[in-house]
Amino acid sequence: MSDPRLITLPPGGILLGLGADLIDIERIRGVWERQGDRFLDRVFTDEERAYCLGMKHPHKHLAARFAAKEAVAKAFTTGIGAELGWRSISVYHGERQEPLVRLDEKGAALLAGVGGTRVLLTLSHTDTAAMAVAAIVKSV
Repeated sequence: MSDPRLITLPPGGILLGLGADLIDIERIRGVWERQGDRFLDRVFTDEERAYCLGMKHPHKHLAARFAAKEAVAKAFTTGIGAELGWRSISVYHGERQEPLVRLDEKGAALLAGVGGTRVLLTLSHTDTAAMAVAAIVKSV
């Protein structure tokens, strides 16, 4: 077991925005079954699709990323739309498998515009629901 004193957390900062989302996994599975690749291409980045579709239960991971996109959009107080698109937000994993957010140019401009320096994210899912909490922070 590793020494817990060696684990470091990302630097904190001033909280600028907070968003959360909870979604029924069957809702995502149903949309995916009805719309197929059209849904995947509209909402998820190539990186997210590759990760999720490689998992045993891809719909659970797709739902968690869908919730993450909603949570980030809520943290910005914009929702998904003209200012921030579905694919403006991409969820990937860090070296300890922690969820991280990558923003496209539109998302990065929005982050800079609100004075933020990073987006923190946590994800979780059960067999029936997926949730995400996102925080926009400004480093101090």
